[in-house]
Amino acid sequence: MAYSLLTALIIFCLFSLSSSLPSETILDAAEILSDSGYVSMSLTLELVSQTLLPKTPSATLFAASDAAFIESGQPPLSLLQFHSSPLALSFESLRSLPVGAKIPTMFANHSLIVTSAASDSQISLNNVNITLSPLFDDGSLIIFGVDKFFDPNFPALGLTRSPSPNRDAQMMHGVLRSRGYSVMASFLDLQLLGFRDGTKMTVLAPADEVMMDRVGNFSNISSSIFLRHVLPCKVSWSDLVNFDDGSMLPTSLEGFTINITRSGDTLKLNEVSVAFPDMYYSDWLVVHGLGEVLTLLEGPEQAADSSSETGGSNTNEQTALGNSEF
Repeated sequence: MAYSLLTALIIFCLFSLSSSLPSETILDAAEILSDSGYVSMSLTLELVSQTLLPKTPSATLFAASDAAFIESGQPPLSLLQFHSSPLALSFESLRSLPVGAKIPTMFANHSLIVTSAASDSQISLNNVNITLSPLFDDGSLIIFGVDKFFDPNFPALGLTRSPSPNRDAQMMHGVLRSRGYSVMASFLDLQLLGFRDGTKMTVLAPADEVMMDRVGNFSNISSSIFLRHVLPCKVSWSDLVNFDDGSMLPTSLEGFTINITRSGDTLKLNEVSVAFPDMYYSDWLVVHGLGEVLTLLEGPEQAADSSSETGGSNTNEQTALGNSEF
């Protein structure tokens, strides 16, 4: 046991000690983990909170027991990231997920698989049971205990292909609505119908309050506003932070691009900050929550498009998503 803790200290002291979550939350969580018998995970959380939970205002952590650390040895950082999700998932939220549902993790392109049914007495992910109640929950960080480490190579219940966009979209809509992005979720319901399998995209979703401040009500949201918030490719948060300052991203609104800039440690898209990175992540879709609505850039190409925000139509706007090759 002492060897495991010493190894964790030596390996993880190389990483930063800060986190976008409040430091008080990290310290409180680490203390609760230690008091609950998860000493190795308590030490790990204190040492690698920024690397384990980077730039996210909320998260769920699945803490492996001390016995798991002793049996498996010190896990690599990627395995620890596989045990954390950028979503704050309550026990009720996890129970409501169907068998086979995917939960995004901080380990890029890897998801946890729900392997228990709603009728089961316990919830299992990748065939590993989680504790019946959180070890820690302050609303922004939720921690469950697990007796052993999840297997990143766990088969997706024998499925030979990824879930269809329609099924995946249903899960995404539930996540958006639960996080205060119901306006964008409702508009996605209308716009994503009939998408072909294999389509990949990124949605930049403004929160409900900023959408209502901008357009007044749902009926005033035009296709122009929707299309400028959709990228015709999948761009995760780790991809975004690795782009050079001044990089330009195309959108599904013809002539409208997004400029990536940085103000200190804050990444901005057309001067709008990302409030909730990787709010939803799947094989074909990524959703990032924004702090504001993306505005049209100044210039003659965009000037004509701005009229569509008041109810006008634009043939190119209506066909951009359907004709894009991803």
